[in-house]
Amino acid sequence: MPDPKFVHAAFSSIASRYVTANHVLSLGADVLWRERAIKIISEWKPRDLLDIATGTGDLALAIQKAMPEVAVQGTDFCRPMLDVAVQRGLSNVFEADAMNLPLPDACFDAATVAFGLRNMEDYERALREFHRILRPGGHLLVLDFSMPEGLLAKPYRFYLHRILPRIAGLLTGNAGAYDYLGESIEQFPRGEQFKELLQRCGYAMPTALPLLCGIATIYTGEKAAL
Repeated sequence: MPDPKFVHAAFSSIASRYVTANHVLSLGADVLWRERAIKIISEWKPRDLLDIATGTGDLALAIQKAMPEVAVQGTDFCRPMLDVAVQRGLSNVFEADAMNLPLPDACFDAATVAFGLRNMEDYERALREFHRILRPGGHLLVLDFSMPEGLLAKPYRFYLHRILPRIAGLLTGNAGAYDYLGESIEQFPRGEQFKELLQRCGYAMPTALPLLCGIATIYTGEKAAL
């Protein structure tokens, strides 16, 4: 599991260049992935939504633009990332540890976390905390990197471990911030394994939607209605 102190320091150091780096490193695919996530969220028709580990606010801002009727809040434990999110137009934010949110039980219709859960110290503890703040019938969406299978697996691993950190270092000035990325993706549960984790944490009807041959995946789960 990632070290929280390392993650905080790494993201603090690259906050101002994080958005550009993401777009370049994913060849713009991250924009399409968020659009797909928004289509799923729109079907839930939430009144309010918490974007956890919002970072510089990419997903929260996209939801805010696409669904202005939804009250969107963003939270992150890294203040420099939140400051960038605010500068970009995400005004309703608060700084907090995702595994110990300063919120009452059952206070949101939906929760999202994009490319953030993988960086947390304890996936299961985090997912249980997200479950706690959802209202009965509420939904969770997790968007994160995963490992493709088949012919793409070997070349993708080469890119992930050898090429990506070098490009990221040039873009952000901090190659070390991305050195752990490949390992974190390799270790992150995916597919059926992640769906089982969701069920273990109390979520009903878990789903997994691979994107771009499995390079990323959207997972969803629902908090059972009373």
